[in-house]
Amino acid sequence: MSIQPRLHGQMMALALIATLGLTACASTARTEGAGEYVDDTIVTTKVKAAILNEPTLKSAEINVETFKGRVQLSGFVASPDDITRAVAVARQVKGVSSVANDMRLK
Repeated sequence: MSIQPRLHGQMMALALIATLGLTACASTARTEGAGEYVDDTIVTTKVKAAILNEPTLKSAEINVETFKGRVQLSGFVASPDDITRAVAVARQVKGVSSVANDMRLK
């Protein structure tokens, strides 16, 4: 009885598990990989902080979501100028590829 076939089988099994593990972390058009999720979380946090640091905006009423670098702003603001300013602030944050405005006037 040779050890070689068993070793080959174990190596094949390990290769399959590694491939499946990498595939599970990959992104698709509708989902993010683990690395992208972390990146988007950081971008969201940076955008929220930038809006919070903007004295003319009421940041508690502006929601921020990020998917693959695309930031979506939603919530209610007092004026069209607030919308313009929030979008401009978000665009300046490193890692933001685009900004979608879903904010509404009160």
